[in-house]
Amino acid sequence: MNGDESTVSITVVGASGDLAKKKIFPALFALYYEGFLPKHFTIFGYARSKMTDAELRNMFFSLGFRENCDEKMDEFLKRCFYHSGQYDSQENFAALDKKLMAHEVIRTLPENIYRIRKVTCKKMHYSSASSGNGWTRVIVEKPFGRDSESSAAMTKSLKQYLKEDQIFRIDHYLGKELVENLSVLRFSNLIFEPLWSRQYIRNVQLIFSEDFGTEGRGGYFSFLYRHLNIMQNHLLQILALFAMETPVSLDAEDTRNEKVKVLRSMRPLRLEDVVTGQYKSHTKGGVSYPAYTDDKTVSKDSLTPTFAAAALFIDNARWDGIRVQFRHVPDLDRATNELVIRVQPDEAIYLKINNKVPGYSKEIPDAYERLLLDAIEGERRLFIRSDELDAAWALFTPLLKELEEKKIIPEYYPYGSRGPVGAHYLAARYNVRWGDLGVEQ
Repeated sequence: MNGDESTVSITVVGASGDLAKKKIFPALFALYYEGFLPKHFTIFGYARSKMTDAELRNMFFSLGFRENCDEKMDEFLKRCFYHSGQYDSQENFAALDKKLMAHEVIRTLPENIYRIRKVTCKKMHYSSASSGNGWTRVIVEKPFGRDSESSAAMTKSLKQYLKEDQIFRIDHYLGKELVENLSVLRFSNLIFEPLWSRQYIRNVQLIFSEDFGTEGRGGYFSFLYRHLNIMQNHLLQILALFAMETPVSLDAEDTRNEKVKVLRSMRPLRLEDVVTGQYKSHTKGGVSYPAYTDDKTVSKDSLTPTFAAAALFIDNARWDGIRVQFRHVPDLDRATNELVIRVQPDEAIYLKINNKVPGYSKEIPDAYERLLLDAIEGERRLFIRSDELDAAWALFTPLLKELEEKKIIPEYYPYGSRGPVGAHYLAARYNVRWGDLGVEQ
């Protein structure tokens, strides 16, 4: 961008929703507070809810972004506006475009206008609020479909109005400092690269753990876990970064090319290599824990998994014969040599040998801040390309269809435990044991 002569117009579509309130607007204010936004910028909230500019600003202010920042907050709020409209209305987006142009013309020349849009839905008239002479970038929030067919339909819809380099599919896990540094860990430390293959690594385990239940979010969990969305999005992306060959450079397209190659060399998931579970109620230490189906937002006969473990295989020269194991929660203790790359909870990289080497952790910027800034600057390395998304869904779609058609009943396990017994049998079948990365209640 061209310094003080440029302006960025940011439209947050779905501005009245929880994601915007909890993640997007705090991230935008943090970027402004730290001086990362250009001198001239405008933020528009767009949603179906009726709201005035003043009401939007009051909503921001009530979120309590940071302490002792009243002056900065006042300046930030002066740049924030609201426009109400339907998501599938070309007329409403055209009206938004007129408001954007009114603010942009005051500040700068049209060829230096950069429009960033944060969207969460499919049927939108992108062309009706695109910059005519400047840059338009659309940040698309997951989920990116529920299978190969729906994902392809979403991509087709996007590309009806946009080019590939204008689309930024956001997976906030890729914005975490630790994940972003995974490539640097591999390719900038000669101690690791010679060992990074099937000759020295027997299996790779990616473990995602959370210490809470549905808490009234049954609809969210139903989609997320029913479609194994965490595996298909977060964990598969981390795996691709872990397993890819050395890219020509760490530039966006070179890195994403290597990720796609890894995904295309993997076998589609088979039902016999997957274990699903659902937590049940139990009492421990005098404390009662609920079942998944005890939540009022969940159907009593729900088959939605709250746990999933899977074994995948990468059929290429570097990794042939290696089992990649995905798991929702951790399990058995063990003493062995391990390089632990922990994304959640408490991000850390540490080496486990005969005596554990202390790890490190530090306070890091929110992942959304990092990714929004990348989108503003046009850095695409941590965003998901269309062919990469296609390859990822190709691995999971056959399994998802089989789970749906056969109505597979998940194996029950106690709330707060490390998952169902079936996960142990899955690991034992391939002569491995789960690493211990979490704390059992």
